[in-house]
Amino acid sequence: MRFFDLHCDTLTMSGLLKKAPLRRNNGHLDFVRLKSTGAIAQCFAIWIPTHRCAQKYGVKDSPWEFYQKANSLFKEELQKNNDLIAPALKIEDVEQNIKNGLVSAILTIEDSVVLSGSLEKLETLYQDGVRLMTLTWNYENSLGYPNDREEAKTNLELKPFGKEAVLRMMDLGIAVDVSHLSDGGFYNVAELSQKMHIPFLASHSCARSLQPHPRNLTDEMLHILGDCGGICGVNFEDSFLPDTENHLTKIADIVRCTCYLCNQAGIDAVAIGSDFDGIESKLEMGGYEGLPLLAEALNKKLPASQVEKICYRNAMRFFGAAIH
Repeated sequence: MRFFDLHCDTLTMSGLLKKAPLRRNNGHLDFVRLKSTGAIAQCFAIWIPTHRCAQKYGVKDSPWEFYQKANSLFKEELQKNNDLIAPALKIEDVEQNIKNGLVSAILTIEDSVVLSGSLEKLETLYQDGVRLMTLTWNYENSLGYPNDREEAKTNLELKPFGKEAVLRMMDLGIAVDVSHLSDGGFYNVAELSQKMHIPFLASHSCARSLQPHPRNLTDEMLHILGDCGGICGVNFEDSFLPDTENHLTKIADIVRCTCYLCNQAGIDAVAIGSDFDGIESKLEMGGYEGLPLLAEALNKKLPASQVEKICYRNAMRFFGAAIH
């Protein structure tokens, strides 16, 4: 089986903050394991630490300065490991890398705080190769608000600049990611997606009906996502999944959520959004090397053609439609 994962925090957590090499490390994911496990493509998020998280990790750079350091590291690591992995800016690059026997690395950003209200910076991000951006993380930024357990807060909509930025992202070819976004912001993005006829995604979220975490999507949201051609990447964090115990994510937990998402959003709207190196729960599968075990378990519940869609074909289709 081949795999296309929509979200990991390896670049920031292992590479920039822990100074670990990306070729081989002790985290959830590294370049060697990507290649040996059958990865087609991996989205590498630049997560921008702010507020208490910046203090926790001793980050004193501004969001823009942090982004620039992470982007430089990304390019350096790809160049040093060009026997295993290569950048991809569009779906044709992914297809060519497959022919060349290389894993594709797609640069993404988690938290548009990096924009600070500037569309000019958005243009720079695109030129730098960023092809997906999560609109918010856990704090308010110039685009909008994060999800929240308080109904009034999670119903807050995108700010005017947020709507302007989303339209420009869709026009440029940067995929719009609603994981972490408020419910009100989700519906704003859905309206803009319909207007532009360009799909959006939730790169690492699960189902709120199964687990009432505000980061998860309601059934209505999943229907909207599927109807517009979007995708939801299943997050492996135990607090987003149903019936987990002892802070352990079992493969069966992921399978149950995956099947539910397929029933709600449609088989063409579900993918892998592991959140490797960004989650705190223990994983029964270990790390990236355990994805074949997940595929094997899914094959016991779904036809092989549908498992292929979840593991990589849906992500390939989505990126073909949303980035350029």
